[in-house]
Amino acid sequence: VQLQASGGGLVQAGGSLGLSCAASGRTYSTRTMSWFRQAPGQEREFVAALSWSGGITSYADSVKGRFTISRDNARNTVYLQMNNLKPGDTAVYYCAAGLVGSAYIRAPNVYTYWGQGTLVTVSS
Repeated sequence: VQLQASGGGLVQAGGSLGLSCAASGRTYSTRTMSWFRQAPGQEREFVAALSWSGGITSYADSVKGRFTISRDNARNTVYLQMNNLKPGDTAVYYCAAGLVGSAYIRAPNVYTYWGQGTLVTVSS
């Protein structure tokens, strides 16, 4: 499975950006798709996750109400719409995919596949 993330860029605080991540290959292994981010000098942290059916959705408290994760299973693509961005959202954003149980959906080490990362910079 290969994951190709795109959509990062520079935006002013309060602005919006949309990220996408397209999966190719054995996409039956991408039942859960998620976004993580890593700021300079920080550990990778969970942002949002969505199960194949959409029945399980999870957000980090820091982005709840501002970010929306969605997916198009026909296109094997997951999206992250980010609104009301803050300077603290500046990071490299990674998409991840795998066969992940709901109890572990926020743990980066359980995901098998990772995209290359896309940089989001929010200026104040």
